[in-house]
Amino acid sequence: MTLPPDGNSPPYTFTAYGDAHVCVNTIRHDNNIIVMKDRLIPAWTQNKFASLTIEDMEIVAPLDAEIILFGTGRQIRFPRPELMRPLVHARKVLDVMDIHAACRTYNLLSSEGRSVAAVLLFD
Repeated sequence: MTLPPDGNSPPYTFTAYGDAHVCVNTIRHDNNIIVMKDRLIPAWTQNKFASLTIEDMEIVAPLDAEIILFGTGRQIRFPRPELMRPLVHARKVLDVMDIHAACRTYNLLSSEGRSVAAVLLFD
């Protein structure tokens, strides 16, 4: 699906997405990625959902975002409880959803000026 640009687009915005990719500012990405209003972290992890590690989540925990949207591929899958430990210690809110919903929600929250990060797994 292609998303129309709006006049209030932040620096990093999802401009399209599919089952195996997203476009950020029209640039295609098909690897795990973190997107924030002011930065993009490509190749966040090489792991798939089933092989995520605490170290992967320790990269996410210190992000400067009040809300972290965790896109877990084509379907919603909740991470193992031990993976949540770094986020709990950092007092972060994690919303788990599929990638399509994460892209739409990120764009909406970001356009409202909210501090949000989209952490996406292509699995």
